[in-house]
Amino acid sequence: FVEEAGNQLTGQALTYYKKTRERDLAILTLLLGTGIRVSECVGLNLNDINFDDYSCRIIRKGGNEDLVYFGEEVADALLEYLENDRDYKTPEEGHEEAFFISLKNMRLTTRSVERMVKKYTSNVTTLKKITPHKLRSTFGTNLYNETGDIYLVADTLGHKDVNTTRKHYAGMKEANKRKAARSIRLREKE
Repeated sequence: FVEEAGNQLTGQALTYYKKTRERDLAILTLLLGTGIRVSECVGLNLNDINFDDYSCRIIRKGGNEDLVYFGEEVADALLEYLENDRDYKTPEEGHEEAFFISLKNMRLTTRSVERMVKKYTSNVTTLKKITPHKLRSTFGTNLYNETGDIYLVADTLGHKDVNTTRKHYAGMKEANKRKAARSIRLREKE
């Protein structure tokens, strides 16, 4: 939805959008494509991303280091940002290693990413308040729907206790069981 966001902008908003488009698209794609937390996203350094094996090293809640893998779409968005935006920035002292940089050439804050997500998603829907955590939840839902493996979802999202994950996806499990029960036919339809 970053592309759609630029269509209805004019003046200063359009100028700002053009300056941040690659970065914002990279952030949204990374959040949706990995399920990492905003704090993990803004904490990324340049040397944390490995394009050889499509992974990034993040610091989880609680201070533990973890390796998170991403797909080609995420890699493309990150590379696009690096090549067309980040490589041309001169970060302020102390922010040289930050992967995502603000227009003030400093590491982005969690609050700035939260505002950016709100800005773009409000162009797509006014019915729901979409937050970065909702993007994380969407990733978890998609992963669970694809794999049916609650342990994989818990591990990928960095939940220490699988019961935390199970609580969030319990309704989906029940819905899937109902759907499966309805799909069984004991007799051929006449």
